[in-house]
Amino acid sequence: MNIKPLADRVLIQPTAAEEVTMGGIIIPDSAKEKPLKGTVLAVGNGTKDEEMVLKEGDTVLYGKYAGTEIEFEGEKYLIMRQSDVLAVLG
Repeated sequence: MNIKPLADRVLIQPTAAEEVTMGGIIIPDSAKEKPLKGTVLAVGNGTKDEEMVLKEGDTVLYGKYAGTEIEFEGEKYLIMRQSDVLAVLG
């Protein structure tokens, strides 16, 4: 991975949105619910005021509107502050 988050930010790969069909009707990508779960791929070093507690490989839950969506080499990722992560699953 060539993306290294700075300070208290983390890079997350969202879990793929589930394909939902309703009686043979396929819901388009734009209408799918955004996933709220993902895997931490990279973490920053933290700040002097906030220690980095997340680590690579953690499966996390985050808020619906948390983070900034970025695209790198054809893949979509989220970059957000550690404080935007709601919980670690595990």
